[in-house]
Amino acid sequence: MSIKKLSELPGFKEEYIPLLEDMNIESPLDLKEALEDEDTTKDITSTLKGVGPKTVQKWLDALADVESVEVVEEEDEVEVVDEEEAEEGFHVAKAKPELDDATRKGLAVRRSISSRRPAFKRQEWFRYSKLGEKWRRPKGIHSKLRRGFKHRPSLVKIGFRGPKDVRGLHPSGFSEVLVHNVAELEGVDPKVQAVRVSGKVGTRKRIDIEDKAEELGIRVLNRMG
Repeated sequence: MSIKKLSELPGFKEEYIPLLEDMNIESPLDLKEALEDEDTTKDITSTLKGVGPKTVQKWLDALADVESVEVVEEEDEVEVVDEEEAEEGFHVAKAKPELDDATRKGLAVRRSISSRRPAFKRQEWFRYSKLGEKWRRPKGIHSKLRRGFKHRPSLVKIGFRGPKDVRGLHPSGFSEVLVHNVAELEGVDPKVQAVRVSGKVGTRKRIDIEDKAEELGIRVLNRMG
């Protein structure tokens, strides 16, 4: 039986594949030609952990007739997904808002600020588990956190806020609208607004809201499925 994949070799591990690719060895034929050279074989045995002379000999025996195997490259085909196939479980891109340059820039700045914003935790959260980690403003007269000592965690301040223009927007850029029934979908602008179904709404009414929103082209941020 001829070897068609490197993973079919005896004692071959998946972790060897990226290491061999760095040495320009991507097929069984490439590996056979590399093992026929003494210098390259030394490089392989020193790079691949657990590969010694016995493993190399086993690979050479298994690759003896690999020359007769032709490698056929398959062309990548782009499939066009229609609406019927999309309903059967194919991925469909979510609706995106129409944003101006200022809003798009503000969202980027907000993401940058959020990535470096510290995690604000309650004073002495690590000492008493009953306090929890939820933030509470320190009020003690001798509190070093309230007084802003440098060896204490960061204190919540206005400078950690994001840009005012994009404050309250969904990460996608939509402005959220809370709805409780189908009638509240009227007046929603699908270009800049998205709806969030209230948690108090039951399953039957939620299905009606999602179906109507799909007809109107409105994105639902908390869909059931």
